[in-house]
Amino acid sequence: MGWVRPRARYGPRYCVFGLAALAAGLFITSDAADARHHRRIYVHYVRHVAHVHHRSRHAEEYAPPFSSLVVDGNSGEILQASNADAIRHPASLTKIMTLYLLFEELDAGRIRLDTPLRISAHAAEQAPSKLGLKPGQTIAVEDAIKAVVTKSANDVAVAIAENLAGSEEEFARAMTQKAHALGMAHTNYVNASGLPDDEQLTTARDLALLGRTIADHFPRYYRYFATPVFVYHGSAMRNHNHLLGSVAGVDGIKTGYTRDSGFNLVTSVHRDGRYLVAVVLGGHSAFARDARMRELINSHVREAALRRTNTRVAERTDKPERQPDPQPTPTAKTPVLSRPDPTPTATVNAHASGNSGEPIHPVMVKTISYRTAPTQTATLAPMPSLTAIAAAAAPPAPPPAAPAARLSVTQPGEASRTVVVASAEPGEIASVKVETQRPAAPKAEIAKAEIAKAEIAKAEIAKAEIAKAEVAKAEAARAEVAKADVAKAEPPMTHAHGGWLIQIGAFDAEEEARQHLSAAQSQARTTLAAAEPFTERVRKGDKALYRARFAGFDRGAAEAACRELKRSDFECMAVKN
Repeated sequence: MGWVRPRARYGPRYCVFGLAALAAGLFITSDAADARHHRRIYVHYVRHVAHVHHRSRHAEEYAPPFSSLVVDGNSGEILQASNADAIRHPASLTKIMTLYLLFEELDAGRIRLDTPLRISAHAAEQAPSKLGLKPGQTIAVEDAIKAVVTKSANDVAVAIAENLAGSEEEFARAMTQKAHALGMAHTNYVNASGLPDDEQLTTARDLALLGRTIADHFPRYYRYFATPVFVYHGSAMRNHNHLLGSVAGVDGIKTGYTRDSGFNLVTSVHRDGRYLVAVVLGGHSAFARDARMRELINSHVREAALRRTNTRVAERTDKPERQPDPQPTPTAKTPVLSRPDPTPTATVNAHASGNSGEPIHPVMVKTISYRTAPTQTATLAPMPSLTAIAAAAAPPAPPPAAPAARLSVTQPGEASRTVVVASAEPGEIASVKVETQRPAAPKAEIAKAEIAKAEIAKAEIAKAEIAKAEVAKAEAARAEVAKADVAKAEPPMTHAHGGWLIQIGAFDAEEEARQHLSAAQSQARTTLAAAEPFTERVRKGDKALYRARFAGFDRGAAEAACRELKRSDFECMAVKN
């Protein structure tokens, strides 16, 4: 579908001829009623020509460049592109990143959906579209999300920025940093609303990436982009995305318009197992923009993959890791986003004292740990040699080896037989060698030699048994010492909780476990109001895990709490303590 710029139907020549004709009609007619009639027509015509001339001039000045991109959300393949990397102004599509940072704070448990956001004088003075809130008023986070999604309220977007980062400028820096971390290399933000600014820049490709990423990272909160109508204090505000409910599968996400940017739209579509993210920038009107988006969706949705093969977009961390700074004492002006420490309690307290009239009750989380006993593994291995056993037992040095004993026996008519009993080292069985020489030794001497051989072997076996017992005793002693060292270094955990526990997961990092506890308590405030959150450090071999748990239940209450948490997409299991 091509884009046609509207042209003025009436040029200067038509204006001159039309005015001349009307003037002639006024002078020619002699009837007073006809004269009044022609005068009214003349006045209306002059006004119409002036309006058309103004619209024609505006059409000539207003020529935003057009860009579009269609991405297969399942495979990541580009299905259509037009000027996808050309620099554009995002207008209110800026608010997608504003909400991205807000969703991060919600997901981390640093704020809640009922957290009040205070409206400053700077936020209240923003240009429309806005809710019209007054300085000093507050709005809950959930209402703020809906106001930004549907009304595209600029005053609320600025309030979000100031409450999270202390100032809109600081928040805009965080927005730009986040964009670059996600791979939006050509995007720069200077405000949270998208109001006109020459430095507020992006591309269709960057916005498509943001549309996919915010859905992947925050599925629990992304659903707000599908809000059709938001009712606030009795006033109903319809979503500006007119494709919601009119195009099959469209579930968000955001529109935008300024004179410099034209009419913009980022749209997400899930239809018959297929997933598209499409961007249109620079439309000449909302109708033309929507028509172009419909055409792009219907033309390419059948080309999309039915199975998810691309991976979730991860943030790039180009900066080297640094040691955490000493934590300052929280103050009323400490912004959430600028804090290096994401601990929910400290951050939320700072936010509450500086930006709301109502306190936010922190979730106190304690950590207890224990080390599980190492697994004893039985293996089938060759019996160690007696030499090794004796060496491990470390007995006193043996006396010098005696020379080999020789027993010579000779019998009449036979060759001489000499029984040589070699001196054995400690832990080894003495070897017996029979040397045959003529004349033969008597049978009695041979028997005596055999007895000597048996006695020596018996003695060596006894010595080996003693050495083996000493080794086992030494190993047991070393195990006891090691066990005592472990107990001293990391005492085993003793549960102080009675009854039943619920567990919502085991995580590699303690902070991650704490964040899930805070998020769960926010989702199930009534059920978990009296529960005690705690993390439990479990060490298995060289790996440590942190269990996120709540204590203080009987069996019925634990199972009921798990059912409620599972309805909110939390993993949960009830455990008897």
